[in-house]
Amino acid sequence: MTRIALALALVASLFTLPVQAQNAAALTAALASAEGRPAADKEADARRKPAETLDFFGIGPGMTVVDLIASGGYYTEVLANAVGPNGKVYMQNAPSALTGERGTRTEQAINDRLAGGRLANVERLNRDPHDLGLPDGSLDAAVIALEYHELYRNADPQTEARFLAEMKRVLKSGGVLGVIDHAGNAGNDNGPMHRAELDKVLAGAAAAGFIVDGTSDLLRNPADDRSLTVFDASIRGVTDQFIVKLRKP
Repeated sequence: MTRIALALALVASLFTLPVQAQNAAALTAALASAEGRPAADKEADARRKPAETLDFFGIGPGMTVVDLIASGGYYTEVLANAVGPNGKVYMQNAPSALTGERGTRTEQAINDRLAGGRLANVERLNRDPHDLGLPDGSLDAAVIALEYHELYRNADPQTEARFLAEMKRVLKSGGVLGVIDHAGNAGNDNGPMHRAELDKVLAGAAAAGFIVDGTSDLLRNPADDRSLTVFDASIRGVTDQFIVKLRKP
């Protein structure tokens, strides 16, 4: 085979990749080169694998999505790049999360990230996650990253049910709720450790009428025995994590 023929064959092979795989490759490149994106975010990509995760969720160009309990917005910016200029990202934080010393730091991080209209397709949404105020069926997807366990830390046992009911309301038919969280062991007091049990997440989703569309081991770490708080220095940033793709019927 001549060099020209080989080059043509390689180019042709790129176009045979699934669309989502092409999106993931493009997103990886975009995140690495994004001007103004925090260096800490770029450094975290290797362990957080955001492009591969959104590929699993099926999130891509032109979609309307929400980053739930977004905090400073690591995933908000990932999603903004994934959906592109024809898409839209809501950056949701509860008003109560933006008060006090921690809230002040979060607010500053958000302002720094959005300064100068750098992420033009992002709109802040300062509302509670169970009361987003968005139209019915207006979202293609929602992502909650490393925060689902907070639904169990609340003393009200209906917190998760209210949240999932709101997700069903705002998602389109076929829309996806993507969950990423620190894995906890059954029988442990996982709330104070900021962990969640996969089986409980799946059971709650099924009870709310979601279809479990798949789970991923992309972020699993067997070296984490799940007995420590996620802030312990020995595992911080590299906890054992599960990924779940839930779909509204």
